Amino acid sequence: MTTAPLASVLFVCVHNAGRSQMAAGFLAHLAGDRVEVRSAGSAPGREVNPAAVAAMAEVGVDISDQQPKILTAEAVQASDYVITMGCGDACPYFPGRTYLDWKLDDPAGRGVDAVRPIRDAIKALIEQLIAEIDAGAVAGRES
Repeated sequence: MTTAPLASVLFVCVHNAGRSQMAAGFLAHLAGDRVEVRSAGSAPGREVNPAAVAAMAEVGVDISDQQPKILTAEAVQASDYVITMGCGDACPYFPGRTYLDWKLDDPAGRGVDAVRPIRDAIKALIEQLIAEIDAGAVAGRES
């Protein structure tokens, strides 16, 4: 029996090449099919940041097959959580979504050594997010 995901999450940053890709990779890796994962950018880059790909590979998460995607109103509307990472005012707002803004350094133009602490901060935030989603699912079943 296939169960529906507990939540859908959209990660948004400007280029959808670093932070949002790492966050999506961690969430998909750690939550599996319990959560539907999307990422997008307000001005997507041409490719995922190679330093982000390398930093994620070091911890066993492969994001090398990802491509930056344009942020659409439909993607926001289809998501329970919209997590921004420096997308500014480009993010559309729809009532009924949970919006979070994660303050993270931009890995653009940085080497793997500089990206590792950003990656580790993202992982910690993802673990907190999964706990929140799981707690909400339990609360929903109890009500």
